[in-house]
Amino acid sequence: AAPRARASADASHADVVGALPVVYRGPNGTPLLDMIASPADIKRLAPTQLRQLAMELRHETLCAVSQTGGHLGSSLGVVELTVALHYVFNAPEDPICWDVSHQVYPHKILTGRRARMSTLRQKGGLSGFAKRSESPYDPFGSGHSSTSI
Repeated sequence: AAPRARASADASHADVVGALPVVYRGPNGTPLLDMIASPADIKRLAPTQLRQLAMELRHETLCAVSQTGGHLGSSLGVVELTVALHYVFNAPEDPICWDVSHQVYPHKILTGRRARMSTLRQKGGLSGFAKRSESPYDPFGSGHSSTSI
């Protein structure tokens, strides 16, 4: 009976996997993110819209890094945190310090640098790190780790 149950479980798994799309294409557009030119715009959203904004921001981060390369995992790990920080605090008056500067890609997108993300880590383009000379929203020049210390 055990082999038969296993075969049945495998068949069900194959049916489910076969029904999944081969390539994730992300959200159908970025209507909320398209409305964000600065953190002040995030505050105009209802709290119920923040999850959708985070989904759109995650997709935008994936798209940017897939073009230029970069630090994807640490940026994806802070998408919701980035949305929450900018929703609650008033950057740049309230400085946001990123412990690991690899986390700043979603922050850059929300702070007016979205259109330039295709230049990330390119000569003359956006820095892969927080950079004080790049934006008033980057109050600390940070690097690989422990900036908050």
